[in-house]
Amino acid sequence: MLLLHQINNYYIYKYTFYNLIHQHNLYLQYPQFYSDSNHYGPIFGLIIAPFAWLPDTFAVLLWSAFNSFALYKAITLLPIDPQKQLIVLLICAHELMTSSFSVQVNPLITALIILSFILIKNQKDFWAAALIILGTYIKLYGIVGLAFFFFSDNKIKFSLSMVFWAIILFILPMALSAPNFVVQSYHDWYTSLSAKDVQNSTSDMQDICVKGMIRRIFDVQLSNIWVIIPAVLVFLSSYLRFKNFKITQFQILILASTLIFPIIYSSSSESPTYIIAFVGVAIWYINLDRPVTSFEIFLLVFAIIITSFSPSDLFPKVISKLIVKKYGLKALPCFIIWLKIVYETWTRNFELRPTNTIVTQ
Repeated sequence: MLLLHQINNYYIYKYTFYNLIHQHNLYLQYPQFYSDSNHYGPIFGLIIAPFAWLPDTFAVLLWSAFNSFALYKAITLLPIDPQKQLIVLLICAHELMTSSFSVQVNPLITALIILSFILIKNQKDFWAAALIILGTYIKLYGIVGLAFFFFSDNKIKFSLSMVFWAIILFILPMALSAPNFVVQSYHDWYTSLSAKDVQNSTSDMQDICVKGMIRRIFDVQLSNIWVIIPAVLVFLSSYLRFKNFKITQFQILILASTLIFPIIYSSSSESPTYIIAFVGVAIWYINLDRPVTSFEIFLLVFAIIITSFSPSDLFPKVISKLIVKKYGLKALPCFIIWLKIVYETWTRNFELRPTNTIVTQ
């Protein structure tokens, strides 16, 4: 029998469905069912619905398996050879376990971002737009799929598809609930996320990001705007090399950057969220020019030890508690690697590589 605290996140998900169909506020606390509160959009009630009808023990196992399979399938569809796909899976295995033990939805969000990239690359803009909107309506991280807009061969179709799916998926929860309740729920969601952002600024379990590191190390309260605006400008600077937009190696670098970016700059980031960023780290590593340098190997090992292993029993508890957790250093390796990725988008000579594949050496 699973203990309540072990599957608390699942109970939040499950009662998102029940609160949706019974028209109970989705974002209030219901301590009789779970601790904390829901922070996912109304559409998530439909996603979790097939699992909510099942016995809890079986539903939790099936939900975790579904999330893991979605991420596995997305990675195996990446435009890289199978050996490199396997390396990505192996690098991310421990971080995926961390997310799965918390019964998190983050592997699914990661999969939706990757699949939107793949669909755009395969000129299936209509369905790419559907996944971007779906990911955004579940958890706002999904919006970063718009980073692949410039890789689309039909930007008008893509833009119109975004509008279409934004309307359809906004309305869809109304099939199980009242229209006015769903509209109110979106407003309540915004209010909930705003309150959560304020709460995260003093949390030890969340705000594991660049701003959180600054807050913890220097003991200062800093508005996220002072961090996020420079970060967005740095992120967008990668697009200045527009001649590389059709080159697969460049596109995959942007994918890696896109997966890491929302996690290292979000106050909502917590340890299980880092499966999203860590897939980005793995994709960056397999996309490097060969042979890789000693510094690049160091960065990967640094990320595996500090970002992936530090919250686990594989890492010394004293160092984890007194250094890594205290100063939010789980974000540090991903931050350094993200800066390295941006630098590569500025400097690498992608024209030496074929535009439709990645060279294996």
